[in-house]
Amino acid sequence: MSAVWPVSRAAVRRRRMQTVVIGVVVMLSTTMIVVALGLLAASSGPFDQAYARQSGAHLVASYDRTKVSDSQLTEAARSAAAVAGPFGQATLDLDSGGPQTSLVVVGRADPGGTVDRLNVWKGHWADKPGEIVLNRNPTDSEGRGTPTLGGTVTVGGSHRLTIVGFAYSVSGSADAWVAPAQMTSLKPTSTQMLYRFAQAATNEQVSAGQSAVVAGLPSGALVGSQSYLQLRALATGEPNTFVPFLMVFGWLGLAVAVLIVANVVSGAVVSGFKHIGVLKALGFTPTQVMTVYLAMVSIPAIVGCAIGTVLGNVLAESLLTRAFENYGAGGVGVPIWVDVATMLGVPALVALSALVPALRARSLSAAEAISAGSAPRAGRGLRVQRWLSGTRLPRSVSLGLGLPFARPARTALTLAAVVLGVTSVTLAVGLGKSLTTYQTAASRVGAVDLAMFAGTRENGPPPEGAGAPPAAKLTDAEDEALLRSTPGASSVTASTELQMRLAGTNTDLRVSFYRGDFAQLGYRILDGRWFDGPGQVVVSERFLRQRALAVGDTIALQSKGKSVQVRIVGKALYNSGDEVLSNWQTLALVAPGLRASLYEINVKPGTDLDSYVKAVQVGDSGLIETPGQEAGSFVAIVLATVVLLTLMLGTVAALGVFNTVVLNTRERRRDLGMLKSIGMTPAQVVVMVVTSMAALGTLGGLLGIPLGIVAHRLVVPAMANGAQVEIPGFMLDVFPLPLLALLVLAGIAISALGAFLPARSAANLTIAEVLHNE
Repeated sequence: MSAVWPVSRAAVRRRRMQTVVIGVVVMLSTTMIVVALGLLAASSGPFDQAYARQSGAHLVASYDRTKVSDSQLTEAARSAAAVAGPFGQATLDLDSGGPQTSLVVVGRADPGGTVDRLNVWKGHWADKPGEIVLNRNPTDSEGRGTPTLGGTVTVGGSHRLTIVGFAYSVSGSADAWVAPAQMTSLKPTSTQMLYRFAQAATNEQVSAGQSAVVAGLPSGALVGSQSYLQLRALATGEPNTFVPFLMVFGWLGLAVAVLIVANVVSGAVVSGFKHIGVLKALGFTPTQVMTVYLAMVSIPAIVGCAIGTVLGNVLAESLLTRAFENYGAGGVGVPIWVDVATMLGVPALVALSALVPALRARSLSAAEAISAGSAPRAGRGLRVQRWLSGTRLPRSVSLGLGLPFARPARTALTLAAVVLGVTSVTLAVGLGKSLTTYQTAASRVGAVDLAMFAGTRENGPPPEGAGAPPAAKLTDAEDEALLRSTPGASSVTASTELQMRLAGTNTDLRVSFYRGDFAQLGYRILDGRWFDGPGQVVVSERFLRQRALAVGDTIALQSKGKSVQVRIVGKALYNSGDEVLSNWQTLALVAPGLRASLYEINVKPGTDLDSYVKAVQVGDSGLIETPGQEAGSFVAIVLATVVLLTLMLGTVAALGVFNTVVLNTRERRRDLGMLKSIGMTPAQVVVMVVTSMAALGTLGGLLGIPLGIVAHRLVVPAMANGAQVEIPGFMLDVFPLPLLALLVLAGIAISALGAFLPARSAANLTIAEVLHNE
């Protein structure tokens, strides 16, 4: 076998075009596969590792101290595998010298224990009154205004505490911790319990564990709870959104690579009959000849796979690091097994695709191979070519349409590559339209004609500074009346926002309270209904999934020392998982004196917005026009990734066509010379060669479009599920007939672009050069 290696290397050097095509195709396909598998394998790994390392709580629960005692909670928790608590807990206003925020403060004697071991990464634990430890991720950046060790915070209006340390809770169990003695003086309103269960892999198992630990407790004792699965959903949401379409594009790319490699090797065998015969005449055994052809393909495949693996790791690491940076998982990378599996699997798959044509080279005898030559067998495709010659088509076109029938196997492989290329383009177009439609609807872009901010002194400190907007001069009711009475207004919706805490968690929610014509704001109700009374809220699909809730459930919201029970009456189409929509009647239960800070106005057709704004500001100069809703950057990132992958797959498919045309023109050099000798011009040669592939492109478009539509129907719901959102069915119907007609052109474009350069090369051949060896 010592002669196999130098012959294989010589074949690689001699067949430069074939080597480059195989290497580039395998490199691009490997890059997509590594990114997809890396995201899939590591999407929840960093979170799970951090959770196991710190014995994170499977369930964080808060109980009403007036309804249940510590001893009752301890007794009821015996069914859990591990417990921490009871700890006193209070939600306190934080006086930071700016806007009022709140802290969930827990009284805890030490950071250790069997559940939720805290990482005190700076300073020390609070072990006496007057000290506090803040919850902060070690990866968070420190900037101006960030609390520092030794600084002080004032909570509850009068308790001034010194920051003695920073700790991190992977469970998100609190914003800060103090010594139990300090918590007594803070007058806790609830009791915190932390649980780990023997079975907690699903929402059902966590719910069963919660039911067990609250069994026998007084009704209404449980104020709120947080499952660790909610935190995992937050951590894995972004990478899981990318995984479905990356996997599809990765497998499409690999399939195209296999087809092209099989085509390349098959063409190498056909065009190298004499080479095979010479090798056998020199004493190479059939197995050695087969090994030469497998090695000739495997060398560029291994190099391309190695480069693609490196590129895939770089792309996947950037996505994963950004996705998990908030969970103490900086520098997240692709698991090593993904690289190993790719480096072994992709070259092996390429070699398998080359095995059938290599076996053909093995089976040929020396005399048969040398005498066969490289010209197509007589009679192949002649019937079709004769029929085409009788049509009124230009001769160059009819000859081009007949060329694919001379090599049906090669044509089939090339057609399959074009079909997959068109499939990827169709999928990309569908993804782009569905995601853009969804983001426009979810962000309410264009749903409101005009938004005006009311600078106010009632919601906080007055605006200050030379560039600050003036405060509203009229009352809330007077401003709304002014906006409605100004000519041109058709609907007016007043709103304000309030930071509220979801009881039982350290999660801050942005609650938007609406009054007026809120049904005109462009929100789509997917389930349930709009609120029509106090204590009702509407939330998003992401909010429900992250907290394992459903329409009809009740939650408790806390703010300004008050707690209000609200019922989820509807699910609306918008992206945020920490925003809740409610009405003015619910606001009255928490902050009855709060005025509207934003007015959203729709105007009658033909109304000039500038004139309307000027007329309003004559009545109150404190009403300032503000920018409308923006679509956000996430969809732009996804679309950019899809476009990049589509270009990669389109390039791979075009390379397959390029390789086919190169093989065809090399095999038909004598025919081309004869045609040029009887008057065929170089332009007609280009038309003939490009037409042969454009016909395949047309057929590939007709076959690839249905496959792309099916892939779109599978990928978009999977992406929505990973992003924890819901895409209505009508947003999947994004392929009108004119668009389908344009997509057929994608197959023609891929084929024509791949065929053009070798067609030009064939057209430039001189008759003397072609017929020199005849």
